[in-house]
Amino acid sequence: MAPKLFAVLCLGLCLGQKICTRVGALYKLSLSARPSPVVPQGGRVTLSCDSHLPFVTFKIYKTSGTQDRELHTGRSNNFTINPVTPGHAGTYRCSGSFSRTSQWSAVHSNSLMLLVTGAFTKPSISAHPSSLVAAGVRVTVCCHSELAFDEFILYKDGHTQHSQELDTRLEAGTYYVKAVFRLGPVTPAQAGAYRCCGFFSHSRYECSAPSDPLEIVITGKHKKPSLSTQEDPRMGLGWNVTLFCISEISFDRYHLWREGAPYGQWLSGGQGHRGAFQANFSVGLATPAHGGTYRCYGSFNASPYEWSAPSEPLHLSVTGIPQSTFLSPVEPTLETGEQRILHLVRESLGRH
Repeated sequence: MAPKLFAVLCLGLCLGQKICTRVGALYKLSLSARPSPVVPQGGRVTLSCDSHLPFVTFKIYKTSGTQDRELHTGRSNNFTINPVTPGHAGTYRCSGSFSRTSQWSAVHSNSLMLLVTGAFTKPSISAHPSSLVAAGVRVTVCCHSELAFDEFILYKDGHTQHSQELDTRLEAGTYYVKAVFRLGPVTPAQAGAYRCCGFFSHSRYECSAPSDPLEIVITGKHKKPSLSTQEDPRMGLGWNVTLFCISEISFDRYHLWREGAPYGQWLSGGQGHRGAFQANFSVGLATPAHGGTYRCYGSFNASPYEWSAPSEPLHLSVTGIPQSTFLSPVEPTLETGEQRILHLVRESLGRH
């Protein structure tokens, strides 16, 4: 018998709570949070109670031990909390009814943990060996803080993961707690922007402020572009440097990466010579900090965390002689001679 017809019989013929319970068991309700179950203080979140069965009324409540606090009862399966406060942190569930009476489904939804962030200063986050990886590579994400949190949570797109390892370390005279999350072998589904937060066991639903985002990017999906510069790769201080990322594919975005530095600089692709496509990266006036190994990548807006294979490396080095000191030998001589003549004229006039 079709599930909907079975549910109608349960409602219209009043076959009893026991049969309705069987329907609820087969089609359990699901409680979710949009945009994420990790919400900043003062933010907004919508709890949604979903089921395959045509429930008429929904109930959303917050659980605390053996007690439940009802937040919403009505025809709508959504309940919005705005603004979110630390008091909203905790565990939530929902149930449904085929009528407006008190005959609620005996089987409840999954438990949804709502985390409220902002109670403490944010931790920092990093990826090893890199946040740019080929598909199938394993990545270690580390979240560390000077606050001695009991646990850390890593989350992306509303999905949370508790810390797998916790360690206390001393670095530069400062103690900090480090949590380790192991990802991989990485697939496109695991690529994206990650954040982490820490909390104490006595208030496990109140997290620190979230870390800055860490973007895990998978490389190698498209053919590699090429990277070049019109300048000599060995350049002097103050040279104006522009790097050119050229591709046979018309990418939506081009990304410039320097080894050992965070990525993120990108420009939209443009039509280049001979039908190729390219993006120009203006590095600016060269300093010793600009020295290093560069690569570029291309990507499409539809899959922002899946990039092309990297270009061949371009090695730049900056010498210690500024370009601005490369003056014509005549200029300082003329300038010094004119100043000397004026000085002698003034001395001569001063004697009379």
